[in-house]
Amino acid sequence: MKLIDSHCHIHDTEFFGDQREAVYARAVEAGVGMIAVGTDQRSSVEAVKFAESHDGVWVAVGVHPHDTKDGWGTIAELAGSSQKVVAIGEIGLDYFYNHSPREVQMRGLEEQLQIALDRNLPVSFHVREAFTDFWPIFDNFSGLRGVLHSFTDSHASAEAGLSRGLYIGINGISTFTKDAKQQELYRSLPLEKILLETDAPFLTPAPLRGKMNEVGYVELVAKHAAQVRGRSFDDVAATTLASTRALFSI
Repeated sequence: MKLIDSHCHIHDTEFFGDQREAVYARAVEAGVGMIAVGTDQRSSVEAVKFAESHDGVWVAVGVHPHDTKDGWGTIAELAGSSQKVVAIGEIGLDYFYNHSPREVQMRGLEEQLQIALDRNLPVSFHVREAFTDFWPIFDNFSGLRGVLHSFTDSHASAEAGLSRGLYIGINGISTFTKDAKQQELYRSLPLEKILLETDAPFLTPAPLRGKMNEVGYVELVAKHAAQVRGRSFDDVAATTLASTRALFSI
């Protein structure tokens, strides 16, 4: 295994349907492992079932802030249901849309963070336009570890995360953004503190824009990260693989 896609949704029949096995096979052929990440109670169950029957697949279970209005009551049980569960996620706050009330999002985040601590699991965080409320909640919990998934925020927010020991998740956005500040942010992140991800089926990296994203395309994210840093692909692959294994204990 040369890379691990630290955040994808390959398990979710809503996205991949009958294409799951072909996508999985191509990833395995490319030497890519994967963490299948739940976004609600249904998809978290699907993630566990998929991982249990596929090698090189691990799981994060959790309820995305958009879906907290529908509850998160099964997540504590799911977190202890399989050795393949290596994280809680994706959880957090998202104020870009108002799919769930903010107070419900915050309560869902707090209760799922407690599950992470109770199970000694890291967290895959989804935070969008909500860091002002997110950091006070995060700081109320001692011993949290995790990754800021699909990071697109400011240098200041990145530094705030790094200072708290968090990793930064980068994906296809880093390969196609036209925002000069974002480009500089991605270049400047310490290699040993980034995790590579696809968020498949979303955010397909360049030069494959227009196609459905796949787990195996995380290699394109790695190649871009190597190019903008003047590092070798092997260096980026080895460093991010080691970081992913360390955070998720795999």
